[in-house]
Amino acid sequence: MNSKDSIRALTLATVAFAISFAVWGMIAPLAKTFQTDLHLSEQQAWLLIAIPVLLGSIIRLPIGMLADRFGGRIVFGLLMAFIALPAFMLSQASSYRDLILWGLVLGMAGTSFSVGVAFTSKWFPPEKQGLALGIYGAGTIGQSLALFGVPALTKQFGNWQTTFQVFAVIVLVYGILFLTIARDAPSESKPKSFGAMLKVLAENPLCWLLGLFYFVTFGGFVALSIGLPKLLQELFHLTREDAGLRVAGFVVLATLMRPVGGAISDRIGGARLLQFVFAGAGTMALGMTFSQIAPFTIGALGVAACIGLGNGAVFKLVPQYFPKDTGTVTGLVGALGGLGGFFPPLTLGVIKTQTGSYALGFVFLSLFCFACLALNFRVFDTRPRVTEAAT
Repeated sequence: MNSKDSIRALTLATVAFAISFAVWGMIAPLAKTFQTDLHLSEQQAWLLIAIPVLLGSIIRLPIGMLADRFGGRIVFGLLMAFIALPAFMLSQASSYRDLILWGLVLGMAGTSFSVGVAFTSKWFPPEKQGLALGIYGAGTIGQSLALFGVPALTKQFGNWQTTFQVFAVIVLVYGILFLTIARDAPSESKPKSFGAMLKVLAENPLCWLLGLFYFVTFGGFVALSIGLPKLLQELFHLTREDAGLRVAGFVVLATLMRPVGGAISDRIGGARLLQFVFAGAGTMALGMTFSQIAPFTIGALGVAACIGLGNGAVFKLVPQYFPKDTGTVTGLVGALGGLGGFFPPLTLGVIKTQTGSYALGFVFLSLFCFACLALNFRVFDTRPRVTEAAT
């Protein structure tokens, strides 16, 4: 395969993912504003933050299968054109019900990840897929663009409605551009039937284990990136713009660590890197139980670095062990990862209501990381043949 064509495909997909991810995260920076203006309870506010994650998680599997079946170009381009609709309709929302409805549909933007992995991985040989998918995964920088851009543009325009309309136009235009100039990697293999794609999920438990790991790493990334703006405003009385800028730093760090995780995984293996990831994230999460901003910040940035590495490691393992079912398995793993971003915000809302503090939620995150550390060691280190059987 021509290296220029591969780099071109990777660049197009990464930008598409970044734009889609920015659209996916554009509600979170304004959650505190919506809570105040609409007089929402804690649970209502956290549901509004989490709702786009729900549909984006559930639909990742069928969207990934469609990408395997029909090619990433057509699926990605049409997906971006579609998510322009809920992005625009959110600008017309006048009630909490409207925000929930179109926020749910906006969740389709979250399915872009599984499409892009299926599209990108086919352009690179196995020994380069870790770095390539790590670079593609750096498209999560789009969340940072939303965290910083939405408050900044809202302040510039004097209203959030125009901001949402700008995001809608950008994603629509790029979707059309992607359909026009992107192309799928040449392949001589015949696409599998949908039944054959589902068979691998039923017969191979390794894909579910990778999904659990992604539930923690990517789920933690999503949950914190959409939840921290509200937390920082509430706990430390920061302005909307200041909180957005700080959380953008969290997102940038996690995003930059993703290709690093992919590159390290190419050298030492994704499973070995995950040992350090889960141990580090489990330890650093405890720093976020403090009510002082310094240890909280250190803990948050430590978690960001670890889960960023972990995201790169997991998606070194997916195409490595499922080269013929990358889109399908990515859909499952991505779905579980997305659900990992949906439940924590809801849980934090309940914990805050019941205990008056968010600390217990971060203790749960720490315990989950250490549980995954034990599973990773058991499956990949003490029983290495399990991974070999997955190829």
